[in-house]
Amino acid sequence: MTKLLSLVVALPIFFTATYGQFGLVKIEFDDRLLRSDEKYDLINLKDDVQQFFVNTSWDKDFSDLKIPLHIQIVFEGAASKGNVKTYLCKALFSNGSELRYFDNGAQFYYSPGSSLYFDLVLFEPLSAFLAFYAHMILAGVIDSYEYRGGGATYEIAREIALRGASSEYQKGWSSRISLVDDISKNSGLRDARLAYYIGKDLLQEGRIEEGLKELNNMLNGLEKSAIDFGREQSTQYFMKIHSEYLAKTFNKFGRRDLLIDVKQLDHDNRDIYKFYLDKMPE
Repeated sequence: MTKLLSLVVALPIFFTATYGQFGLVKIEFDDRLLRSDEKYDLINLKDDVQQFFVNTSWDKDFSDLKIPLHIQIVFEGAASKGNVKTYLCKALFSNGSELRYFDNGAQFYYSPGSSLYFDLVLFEPLSAFLAFYAHMILAGVIDSYEYRGGGATYEIAREIALRGASSEYQKGWSSRISLVDDISKNSGLRDARLAYYIGKDLLQEGRIEEGLKELNNMLNGLEKSAIDFGREQSTQYFMKIHSEYLAKTFNKFGRRDLLIDVKQLDHDNRDIYKFYLDKMPE
């Protein structure tokens, strides 16, 4: 992951949607391994990807989310077969918070002047690849608004992956099937995500006991995830992103018990929790 982030040296391009599920879209390419003619053929790709995300209606019930989207793509090479040029790449998709997915290898074709559009029935490698991660990010965000509300969106992502696995461009799709299956079945993490955001909102409204109760529910969800899946990557990253807020909050409201609980669950960030525990009376 760190290697991917360090490779991206191209200047980012920013786009902002005026409507739809995705808001600010930040796209970065690293095309240093491509030849000059291959780079030239990709000159419009950033704009095409941006338009694809912001102009597609991904969900009719959640139409004004303005999810920030960060995309990093590292091109590893290209090959021509007849008039079709196929690209190989690695990619990182993130909402700038706890939803982050690294793809170790994608394969797609792209021609200057072509347009991207999402069609669940007619498989097209690049559009399907982007749509898969659009639905993965969107499902996670919907889960933070409704109890396991992202279920239908995860199912669309899974359908995209199944079609990819049976296509002529199969690279990476079996791993994506495993990804969506693991995330959608991780009910502990999904419940924890909802409880976290409800609890945070309640605390901001001054409803302290209710908010702390929801954060305790979050810990129960994280514990369930650990029991069911062990050190699952998305759960670990969720705790990493929110560790400072949780430590400060439990310290602020004198909930040493909750601070001890989260420290036991989140070994990677135990120094943060220990710092705030040491500030509290025994």
